[in-house]
Amino acid sequence: MSNFFTASIGRKFLMSITGLFLMLFILVHLTINLLLIFDDSGDLFNKGAHFMATNPAVKIMEPILGLGFLIHIIWSFLISWENWKARPVKYNKQDLSKASSWSSRNMLILGALVLVFLVIHLYNFYLKIKITGSPLLEHTNVGGVDMENTYNLVSSLFIGNWFYSLLYVAGGILLGLHVIHGFWSSFQTIGLNNQIWMKRLQTIAWVYAVVVAVGFSVIPLYFLIKF
Repeated sequence: MSNFFTASIGRKFLMSITGLFLMLFILVHLTINLLLIFDDSGDLFNKGAHFMATNPAVKIMEPILGLGFLIHIIWSFLISWENWKARPVKYNKQDLSKASSWSSRNMLILGALVLVFLVIHLYNFYLKIKITGSPLLEHTNVGGVDMENTYNLVSSLFIGNWFYSLLYVAGGILLGLHVIHGFWSSFQTIGLNNQIWMKRLQTIAWVYAVVVAVGFSVIPLYFLIKF
């Protein structure tokens, strides 16, 4: 088993599994975040955020999620480095535009940019919610339950702030571009690679990527434009 994960195919398999896991998390995360734009009182989003913060299953999944992110990032750099070393002729000396998509040829760059955005995102929200706290998180009562006003923290970052609003739009687009290739290639690695399934998965990948990019972009633009 240890030899499997040290071999190239083993690392690619682990990349695929962690990638699929993270794409499921992204979809759940987006669903919760979209509650921000359906209730300007903030109660709906605060309920969702409170549930995610207090649910025992979610608490168990948090360290697993963090480990999944770490493995996915490390393995992506290892695989990209190995591919680069094994390539006899570098991309800048070949015309590969017809053989592969732009996103597939630039997965490492897109991944690195998404990582930068993730660090900024963790600093703006996760660090304040989980560790340092913030005056913007003053408690509110929703349906008789006392909870942190996470809606206030999130909305305050975007209202009247062009820099962070456009930064998060860019982050959503980068994430969408990154998962276009990652989605179907993950299924390909675990065996769904016949011609019929690949066409279907590539179509689903585009739909998923558009939903992710548009969904995450709409949120900051909503607060920037409406308030």
